[in-house]
Amino acid sequence: MLRTLHIRDFVIVDQAEIQFDTGFTVFSGETGAGKSILIDALSLALGSRGDTTVLRDGAARTDISAVFDPPASLHDWLREHEFDIDDALVLRRVIDSQGRSRAFINGVPVTLGQLRQLGEQLVDIHGQHAHQSLLKTASQRDLLDAQGGQLPLLRQVQQAWQQWQQAEKNLAAAQQNAAALQQERERLEWQLSELDRLALQQGEWDAITNDHNRLAHAQALLDGATQALAALGEEDGSAQHALNTASHQIRQLLRHDTQLQGVYDAIESARIASSEAVSDLNSYLDKLELDPGALAHAEQRLSAIFEMARKFKVEPEELPALQQSWRKQLADSQNMGNIEALAQQAQEAAGQYSALAGQLSKARQKTSKNLTKQVTDAMQTLAMKGGVFDIRLIPGLPSAHGNESVEFLVAGHAGTRPKPLAKVASGGELARISLALSVIASQAARVPTLIFDEVDTGVGGAVAEVVGRLLRELGERHQVLCVTHLPQVAARGAQHYEVKKSTSGAGTLSVIEALDEHGRVNEVARMLGGLKITDTTRQHAREMLLAG
Repeated sequence: MLRTLHIRDFVIVDQAEIQFDTGFTVFSGETGAGKSILIDALSLALGSRGDTTVLRDGAARTDISAVFDPPASLHDWLREHEFDIDDALVLRRVIDSQGRSRAFINGVPVTLGQLRQLGEQLVDIHGQHAHQSLLKTASQRDLLDAQGGQLPLLRQVQQAWQQWQQAEKNLAAAQQNAAALQQERERLEWQLSELDRLALQQGEWDAITNDHNRLAHAQALLDGATQALAALGEEDGSAQHALNTASHQIRQLLRHDTQLQGVYDAIESARIASSEAVSDLNSYLDKLELDPGALAHAEQRLSAIFEMARKFKVEPEELPALQQSWRKQLADSQNMGNIEALAQQAQEAAGQYSALAGQLSKARQKTSKNLTKQVTDAMQTLAMKGGVFDIRLIPGLPSAHGNESVEFLVAGHAGTRPKPLAKVASGGELARISLALSVIASQAARVPTLIFDEVDTGVGGAVAEVVGRLLRELGERHQVLCVTHLPQVAARGAQHYEVKKSTSGAGTLSVIEALDEHGRVNEVARMLGGLKITDTTRQHAREMLLAG
């Protein structure tokens, strides 16, 4: 919800900071005091267009900030756009005297589009001078589906549509590229046949390279190992003989000085290691032999592998992975080229979509009938006696949103033909219909904060009481802000602000004040009786506030 609105140098507002609470809040004041300026200021912070005309006379810039509690529904959007999720979400807009506009979210510069995209998820403004989401056919469709509880079914329809379209693309690609696919398959089959003929195993290149090195240098290995064995052996002058002698000598001396224990252990360790090396060398020499035939075979194998690697321009050790990759490509190519199978998949996907879209159409028809009656009944109590609300489902081409478009129609008075909601002439009627929809369709208000700008235009008496009651009911589920000139509506508010206009040497300024109980009595009394407030109007105001 909206916590705070900071306004500086905006139209006739010098500086204002307004704290908001939950529930239903009303703004009232004399005509021309600047009540709707608050809505205009908030609209700028939410991303609406603005120019230098919004600056207070003589100001270098206007600066507006709106602080919100970030709803959980926005966390994904904030993470997607790399914003930190804090306790407060601050939307700020600055316009200077040169017409330059800057936008910020939590202090980070953003585009006006990003600010507007976020603002649309926080606040919905209803009023005769404001753009409303309900004028958009997409919003009307979403409202209808939300009211009928069909959003899960709609997501299924969207998924089925995507699967159908992808299946159709695969089929079309296979049909258009049949010759190219066949040529690609033949190329892959030839390449795989070459590698299959080579039959190179994973790790074989390293193994055959090691074998070749050993066989090619067998004589040198034999001579070197024999010489090393002679140097280590137990004959006089060998390393092993010297270690045996030293070990014996030190062992004798240990009886006289134990400090030689470390020296003895080191010599003994070397003697044991030498003995093991002699044993290993003997085993190595027993197995080592000159094998010209094996060497020739290794050279032939190395040559074949290297030649294949050169042909396909890869390193020899990469050939097994290349072979596996080509096998997958061939399998994919064969699947894509199976036009009959792809056509069957497309047909099945179309059938799945058709079934789900049919269910959605039936659900929309049922919801439309119920919502039409409820809104039409509400219109009779909102100064639109004889008015009719209707929902038209227009059959169209299949899409991700189903087989029809949705359009709201309204006739404000008896005897007139219903017309699209976007073409309703009276702003007051449009605002009251939006109010009725917002209250009746509990899912219509998908944003946490709703603002109604003079929704009571053209009504009075009992109708005004109905409007006030509807707004109070809506305030039980959402944060509701309303600019009003009717005491019946103002008396229903949980919080009440008065907008005043004052004139001084600095010019005309607008001031916003939160009213206490006494102030509310006086303001409602003024709204009842004009500038002259009497004890009678005050008493009437107290009664209205108590009833609210």
